[in-house]
Order: sequence, then structure tokens, then C-alpha cells
Amino acid sequence: MSWQRPDHRQPNQLRPISFVRGFTKFAPASVLTKCGDTQVLCNVTIQPGIPRFLEGTGSGWLTAEYRMLPGATPQRQTRELLKLSGRTQEIQRLIGRSLRAAVDLTALGERTVFVDADVLQADAGTRTASITGGYVALAEALDKLVQAGELERSPIRHQIAAVSVGLLAGEPFLDLKYEEDVAAQTDFNIVMNDELNIIEIQGTAEAESFSRTQLNQLIDLAETGIQELLDAQRHALS
Repeated sequence: MSWQRPDHRQPNQLRPISFVRGFTKFAPASVLTKCGDTQVLCNVTIQPGIPRFLEGTGSGWLTAEYRMLPGATPQRQTRELLKLSGRTQEIQRLIGRSLRAAVDLTALGERTVFVDADVLQADAGTRTASITGGYVALAEALDKLVQAGELERSPIRHQIAAVSVGLLAGEPFLDLKYEEDVAAQTDFNIVMNDELNIIEIQGTAEAESFSRTQLNQLIDLAETGIQELLDAQRHALS
């Protein structure tokens, strides 16, 4: 292995992952997700009403907002207010698409689920941590609706988790931290459900093209990591 990982992990090893539930007081579900040195606060709120384009359909909706706090990185990031960067918009759309795949929106009824992902500390993998931790908060919030008698059953139909993979010195590595993310020849974010079916793949060649064989290796590696993340989610929710 020509690339030496800064934290001495094996190529197929995740960073330590944990979910701290009930992190804030007022959100129906609040989960601090820690993935190595990356920390993302995922809050879920559910409100009556739906976007106009869904009125009369009986379907609910799920949307996500993502922000990185100014002190989340070594150099202060400017707070995004009226105008969101293209990166922020792209990430929050990814989070929304991924977590909508977890929910039977018809069973949700005419409610809107808001998933707020705020990055407290960034060491790469903030979008994948937002999805993985966002699922834990989502499942908890919907379970509370069932317990309160507002829903007959949870609308959750699939577990969802996400992880990054990449090629470093031509070899596949799982769950990249910052130094690896910036050095990777190829960088992927992969989202899967509990049947290990693919929800989304985001990937590009940063320096050199990659082969179909390497792509298959990266997807296999992501699948291994996602299985571990699904187990961690189940443990947190139990």
C-alpha cells in the first residue's frame, strides 16, 4: 500500500462513528453525528402543510437545509445568508433526495419534514454524515408521531446511509478524511438503502480517469462501509 493514511486506518476501515440523540431541547429529534473529526448536528422538525405543487395529492414532503458554521474549518468560513453557494445548494438537495428515499410520503400525510444539517466541525464527509445522521433523527421524529397517535405506523420504508470512497495512489480507500479528500485521484459519495440498493452516486476523476474495474472496487468498498453504518444506526435507535 503506497498511500499511508494520516490516522493509520486500514483502507477498508471507517472512522469512528457515533450518534448523540437528544442533543438539543426543542427539535422533535436532534442528533449530533460524529464521524472522526467531522461533527454534524441533524435536527428534524415536522409541520402540517405541504408545498403548493403537492396540494390535493394526500402526499407529504421532506426537504433539507445544510449549512457550515463559520468556525467549522481551520479558516473561518463566511456565513451564508441570502445567497447560498452552489456547493451548499447541491449538498442540501442531495440530503433531501437521499432521505426522501427512506419515507413513504403518502403514509406521512400532508406534513412537511424539515431536516436541518449544521456542520459544527468539518474534516471531510460532511454530506455523507448529514445523510447518515439525518436518517437517525428522521426515524426518531417519525416514531414520536406514531407514539403520539398522529400516525398509525411509521412511514419509514428503508434505512439510508452514505459514505465516501476514493482512489489514492491507484488504490481504493473508504471514508476519506480531509487530507485524503484533497489528494484523491477519484472521489465518490455513495448513498444506499438497507437492501444495499443504490440511491445516488456522485463521483468524478480529479486527476486521472479511472477504469470500470476500479469503479466496481469503489462501489464494493462503499457497500462494506454502509453495512457498518446501517448497523451503527440500528444500534443508536435501539
